[in-house]
Amino acid sequence: MRGILRRVSAPTAEMLAETLRPLTDVPGEAAVFCDIDGTLAPIVERADDAKVPEGSARLLAAIARRYGCVACISGRSVAEARRLVGVGGIAYAGMHGVEMLWPGATRPEMSPEVSAWAERVRDFVRENDSRELRILRVRIEDKGPIWAYHWRGAPDEDSARERVKEIADAAEEAGFHVHWGRKVLEVRPPLPIDKGQAVKALVDRCPVRAALFAGDDVTDLDAFAALDELVADGRLGRAVRVGLRSDEGPPEIVERADLVVDGVAGFRTVLQALAEA
Repeated sequence: MRGILRRVSAPTAEMLAETLRPLTDVPGEAAVFCDIDGTLAPIVERADDAKVPEGSARLLAAIARRYGCVACISGRSVAEARRLVGVGGIAYAGMHGVEMLWPGATRPEMSPEVSAWAERVRDFVRENDSRELRILRVRIEDKGPIWAYHWRGAPDEDSARERVKEIADAAEEAGFHVHWGRKVLEVRPPLPIDKGQAVKALVDRCPVRAALFAGDDVTDLDAFAALDELVADGRLGRAVRVGLRSDEGPPEIVERADLVVDGVAGFRTVLQALAEA
């Protein structure tokens, strides 16, 4: 059963209040989870230039003081996610849940099984590095057990993507998993790694009865699916899926969301409603 049946775009204050009521009625028993890039922080050409607006960070901090569990779930490393958001007292799931940094902890947790694959993924990337990638301006990001190829802003994005597609095919032939996002390819260990796993781990750790997840990209659909599963098996009473509409986002984000808002600015109104309820 879906947590909320009404889907709205550019919602009014009354609509927001109704949709978020499963969380705001008893905030101490509710969880707020969200993606970072494209949700809290606007998408930019270079990932290093991304920034969470100060107003959004303040709202997230206010939410953390009222709600049972608050977490940012990102494809970035935990260290990068924590630096970008800059809010203490919340959990951070990095690399789609490969790393988990709990409130009060100084170091993230990572399963030994995932760590064991880090060297093999790194060796594959090094063996498939080439001068052609640099000419095409494909940027390679080392995230430990996951490596990413970015081509946003490349002079010829179509040619860059085609070259990255060849790398994806080679990675799959070598036994790795690949995952496509917004102008990014990730080469991953052949293990269950997705934001849905992070959502489940957070709910297992935090005794909440309602949860919200907000996201804008294909990787966020796994978190939506996890909320469905958690409600179906009774581990959550209600769930709210917030989809951010954008030109580059997959249509499924809007189709599967309970609440649809327009971009980062639209999600800020959700944060404000949660903080002020």
